[in-house]
Amino acid sequence: MKTYKGSCHCKAITFSFDYGAIESGLRCNCSICRRKGALMSAFTLAPNEINIESEDGKLSLYQFDTNIAKHYFCNSCGIYPFHKTMRKPGHYRINLGCLDDVDTNAIKVEIFDGKSL
Repeated sequence: MKTYKGSCHCKAITFSFDYGAIESGLRCNCSICRRKGALMSAFTLAPNEINIESEDGKLSLYQFDTNIAKHYFCNSCGIYPFHKTMRKPGHYRINLGCLDDVDTNAIKVEIFDGKSL
């Protein structure tokens, strides 16, 4: 297990979690993920597996359609660090680009057909 640390661009939102080697990520073709262009974790984390810290009022939430998925972003720098997934409600997927020491250009990318959900 390794402890991963990440943040939004301005570091108003930071987070950490323990996980094994990150060898792949997901790109989703749904309307919001396509526009964000983020590489998300292929794994999910339960709420007790991630430590999230945020300066007061910086962590914002965007929801649409069924309001099951919860897309979080920093209202200062606009970066999306993680979201609660629709396929496993209450569990988080991480924007791998927000992690320290993870080269997103060096990991395998899988395509997820979220548009068809």
